[in-house]
Amino acid sequence: MQQGQARLVTSPASGDAELVRRARIRDEAAIRAIMQAHNRKLYRIARGILRNDGEAEDVVQETYVRAFTHLDSFRGDSSLATWLSRIAMNEALGRLRRQRPSVDWTTLEPGVLNAQIIQFPVSATPDDPEKSMAQREIQHVVEQAIDELPEAFRIVFITRVSEGRKVEETAGILDLKPETVKTRLHRARTMLRTNVENKIGPVVMEAFPFAGKRCERLTNAVIARLGLTI
Repeated sequence: MQQGQARLVTSPASGDAELVRRARIRDEAAIRAIMQAHNRKLYRIARGILRNDGEAEDVVQETYVRAFTHLDSFRGDSSLATWLSRIAMNEALGRLRRQRPSVDWTTLEPGVLNAQIIQFPVSATPDDPEKSMAQREIQHVVEQAIDELPEAFRIVFITRVSEGRKVEETAGILDLKPETVKTRLHRARTMLRTNVENKIGPVVMEAFPFAGKRCERLTNAVIARLGLTI
């Protein structure tokens, strides 16, 4: 980043209104400053809705193109961050709706709407050591959280979920009533979710990073789409 651009990002005088004013006249430094200030927030919004890295990047890029070509509609009633976030959310939700075909629930086979067991990824491709490490760390957190469940709840959880047995089978194995199995399973899941959230809470804000080359690539792509020099 050039020295002038760094001052534009950090100077208190360069507020939303000033950045928008300069962006309206196609000031490249102002446009870059806006993107660099909001890239991560917008990416997280899109990523949270679409759960796909590539789609999320596309949404962020489209958000900026729409915003910078319709800056006259920004009146300052809300902050620039809020305005951009709404555009990103609408774009992401629109893509999500297009991805999901309409379903007539009355035509589904019995049992389709029951909860499905999602397999936890225990391995990654050999050429992706970072993902492998992340999966091992997550697996360790989950295993530790299960170990910390009270025994009565842990046994029900492992028998019912980890072993994949039905409620009636679990009740028979543990000599419990089916209603007791359901109650303990619900409690176990609640405690497990809370435990896992507490363990990963401190690092959640570092999830879905969007910086470095990815940030620079997207910024340059938007600049190019706006017809400005790079």
